[in-house]
Amino acid sequence: MTAERIYDTVADDFSRVNDLIIQRLSSDVPLVEKIAQYIIESGGKRLRPLLVLLSSQAVGYRDNDHLKLATVIEFLHTATLLHDDVVDTSDMRRGRRTANARWGNAPSVLVGDFLYARAFEMMVELKSLPIMEVLSHATAVIAEGEVMQLMNIKNPDLTEDRYMTVIHNKTAMLFEAASHTGALLAGASGDQERSLQDYGKHLGLAFQLVDDVLDYRGDAGAMGKNVGDDLAEGKTTLPLIHAMAKGSEDERQLIRQAIRKGGLDDLPHILDIVERSGAIEYTMAKAREQAALAAECLESLSESAHKEALVLLTELAVARVS
Repeated sequence: MTAERIYDTVADDFSRVNDLIIQRLSSDVPLVEKIAQYIIESGGKRLRPLLVLLSSQAVGYRDNDHLKLATVIEFLHTATLLHDDVVDTSDMRRGRRTANARWGNAPSVLVGDFLYARAFEMMVELKSLPIMEVLSHATAVIAEGEVMQLMNIKNPDLTEDRYMTVIHNKTAMLFEAASHTGALLAGASGDQERSLQDYGKHLGLAFQLVDDVLDYRGDAGAMGKNVGDDLAEGKTTLPLIHAMAKGSEDERQLIRQAIRKGGLDDLPHILDIVERSGAIEYTMAKAREQAALAAECLESLSESAHKEALVLLTELAVARVS
């Protein structure tokens, strides 16, 4: 019901954004359009464009360019998904085969490039240098985050601080850019702009922390991927970092070995260690801390349905773990 209330707040605008996404995906190259539509229509929650709609209107925006900005954000996000799946050699996302699994790596990378280019075309149409500055910087930071994650694949020595930097760059940065540019579009005051920028950052961190918990305590049907997928790829996330810090020497060595080799041979034992070490509770506490910081950022905004929806998003971020 919480999610329904959030989306109902901007239902008409959300529908218009979906229409604009389809309209601006048009291409004279049929395969470009087919792959782009496939990934766009694959059932995502459109959280980042939702942030644009809510943030801009929470500080008084009443024109229509927020629809175009929301579409830009979704195209940037979709381009990163296409590239991520190639890098990770993923074959499933959101319960469906990935584009690279269906059409191959080369078309997926090139269509990702097309979406980046289309996003920047639309960005120019907004005629706002501050928005272009934020989004171009965010795109560079996200790419750096992807490289950082790649460098740390099968690295059991990743520290918690370094992990937080990676998830900020890779995931939270686009949440931050979405709420920040929403504020810029609305001509928000300096304090409001900073508050919404920080809100997006903390919200994005909360969502990623919970996603990392769900890799060890999730539902494949709901997640669209299987429990243990991160471990299978050799990704060192906070539940594993904490489990290594709190487990016995034998348990720590088992996790280190599993990260180094990838795969799921030791998954049942590692799931048990993660549970017994308190790693799930520790990571969820960090996620709740980030969600609370996000909610605090909204305190200076005037009361409105859009502000209420932004607050509810912070609750939704951490309510996905049973």
